[in-house]
Amino acid sequence: MAREPREGGRGRERDRDREGDDLVDKLVTINRVAKVVKGGRRFAFAALVVVGDQKGRVGYGSGKAREVPEAIRKATERAKRGMIRVPMKEGRTLHHDVAGHFGAGKVVLRSADAGTGIIAGGPMRAVFESLGINDVVAKSLGTRNPHNMVKATFAALERCASPRAVASRRGKKVSDILGKREQAAEAADV
Repeated sequence: MAREPREGGRGRERDRDREGDDLVDKLVTINRVAKVVKGGRRFAFAALVVVGDQKGRVGYGSGKAREVPEAIRKATERAKRGMIRVPMKEGRTLHHDVAGHFGAGKVVLRSADAGTGIIAGGPMRAVFESLGINDVVAKSLGTRNPHNMVKATFAALERCASPRAVASRRGKKVSDILGKREQAAEAADV
């Protein structure tokens, strides 16, 4: 008798590159659920998928169906509808450190130097790979539930802002925003 693979393990994550829309979708987890009815159990599957263009746009979705491929298709469609744009520094990392939470899931995302790579747990790694971030350090606190980890990561990413957006919101120049940080670093070194 063949043993079923565990849900959410490393082997469950896969990515498919679709031609035409240049989106990469990563399967984060599949969960088998059972409904007890007269005459036995009815099995269904719930899938969590992350979709991104690896250029700063990413989305997530979940879908449920009686068959695995149908659940993945539904989750992928939902992920494509809910994509967000995240500003990236030099196209490889975040502009600043940010924290986010959803339910019991709390995550801390930190920008990293070139060559660091993606240092993050499974569900968060799928988000960063789909987003196109190459250098980031992330830590999940509070929960191991993949749904809450992905939602907390998205809550953090939605709070990210580029220096240009901050400068325009405050009515200042970008050099005023970035210059203060450099001056503070020099003062700390003295």
